[in-house]
Amino acid sequence: MRTVRADVASDASYELAEGPVWDADRERLLWVDIAGGRVLCGRLQAGHVEVTGELAFPGTVAAVVPTADEGLLVTLRGGFATVTPDGTLRMGRRVLPPAVDSRFNDGACDPSGRFLVGSMALDGRERSERLYRLDGAGAVEVVDDGLTLSNGLGWSPDGHTFHHVDSVPGIVWSRTYDPASGAIGPRRIELRIHDGTPDGLCVDTDGNFWVAVWGAGQVRCFDAAGEHVATVEVPAPHTSSAAFVGRDRDRLLITTARTDLSAAQLDAYPLSGRLFLADVGARGVPTAAWAGRCEHVS
Repeated sequence: MRTVRADVASDASYELAEGPVWDADRERLLWVDIAGGRVLCGRLQAGHVEVTGELAFPGTVAAVVPTADEGLLVTLRGGFATVTPDGTLRMGRRVLPPAVDSRFNDGACDPSGRFLVGSMALDGRERSERLYRLDGAGAVEVVDDGLTLSNGLGWSPDGHTFHHVDSVPGIVWSRTYDPASGAIGPRRIELRIHDGTPDGLCVDTDGNFWVAVWGAGQVRCFDAAGEHVATVEVPAPHTSSAAFVGRDRDRLLITTARTDLSAAQLDAYPLSGRLFLADVGARGVPTAAWAGRCEHVS
C-alpha cells in the first residue's frame, strides 16, 4: 500500500473547510467554510491556493457548485441560493422541514448536472435524514432516506456507480445510477471505516474513490472492490474532504477543520483548518456544473 504526505497549501485556516470543487471552465477552486458561513474561490499558484473571492452568508453554508449560466448554486442550512455572475444573490425557498433540527451537508452534481445533497441531524436522531436531488429546472425530490449524517458523494468514471457516505455509522454506500434518467438503485454497504469517521470523497479515472477520514488525519484510497490501496497523511486530524484539482485534475486538494479540537490538539496540530495538496499519481473524474440557471432556484 502506498503512503503519500500532503503539503500545506493555504495561508489562512478555516473553522470547517469542506466541499472542494474544481471549476474547470474557469480554472478555479470553490470551497466552503461551513461554520463560518462562507463560500470561497481561489486559484492554484505553484502548489499554493490563492484566495480570489469570498461571499458571506448568515448561518451555515453546506456546499457550493458552479451553474450552467456561470453563477453559483449555494446550499444553506435548509435550502438553496444562487449567485449570478454579476453578484446578484437569489434566495430560494426552504427545503428541509422547519420543525426538524437538521441542516444540509455535503453535495455534488451527477454527471448530467443534477445536484444531490444530504441532510444531517443536529439533535442526535438516527436514521431520519434524507438525500435530496435538485434537477436543472429547479424541482426537488427525495431519492433516499434512513440516513444519519449524509456526507461525501461521487460517481464512477462511467457514471453508473454512485458512492455515498453516511458518517455516523461509518459506512460508504454504493448503488447503481443511470446518469441519463437519474434512476438510482438500492444501496449496499461498500465498506465500513471503524478507526475514524468517513467524510467527503472524490473519484479518480481508474474508478478508485478517495475518502477523507475525520479524526485520522488521512485520505484513504479504495479500489472498486473496496480494497484499501493508498493513504495520504495530512498533518491535521480532522480531514474533511478532497477533490482532484488543476488543469489536468492531477493534484489532490484536501480540506481540514479546527472545529471539535481541544486547545492541546490545536497546539499539537497548528496547521489544522488549512488546505493541503498531494501528488498521488492519479487523475480525477471531471465534475459537472449544476444544469440549472440561477433563476431556477426560487
